[in-house]
Amino acid sequence: MTSSPDGRRIVSSRHLAEGEGWEVSEFEFGLIIAYNAFSRWMTRCMTAAGQPDLNPLDILILHNVNHRDREKRLTDICFLLNIEDSHTVNYALRKLLKSGLVSSEKRGKEAFYTTTPEGAALCSSYRDIRRQCLLDAIGRTDLSGSELRSIARSLRALSGQYDQASRAAASL
Repeated sequence: MTSSPDGRRIVSSRHLAEGEGWEVSEFEFGLIIAYNAFSRWMTRCMTAAGQPDLNPLDILILHNVNHRDREKRLTDICFLLNIEDSHTVNYALRKLLKSGLVSSEKRGKEAFYTTTPEGAALCSSYRDIRRQCLLDAIGRTDLSGSELRSIARSLRALSGQYDQASRAAASL
């Protein structure tokens, strides 16, 4: 069982690919390069949309706050994006507040975040550039919508496995 015609395994760390389960190492390498390409894509798309100062986490949070035009709490954002360290999300929210892309309203001890008109317009511009640069290119590949949905389901299922494994490792 090999992954390339010449028998080489395409992995980032050979010591993690030795023995049983080497396919997981090959998957993880694919995940690493996909994550880095996705991060690079998000920042360049956001730069093209007019906001060059946001990092990938800032961009994910901005889109999440804009999602369904509903206000979000810090805990909602962390939960949906599966981010354990709320401090990084809180830092990103402060950055987005300072840049005028989101606003907050304090109710009791909790703050509720919404996109400002400027933030919503930026998300719309990002969507247009995404359609032009990414969706058109994906449409020219052999990947169908149903195949992309299947890959997304598999990634969500695997994220659960990684979450369970991280809980197990924390208990060692």
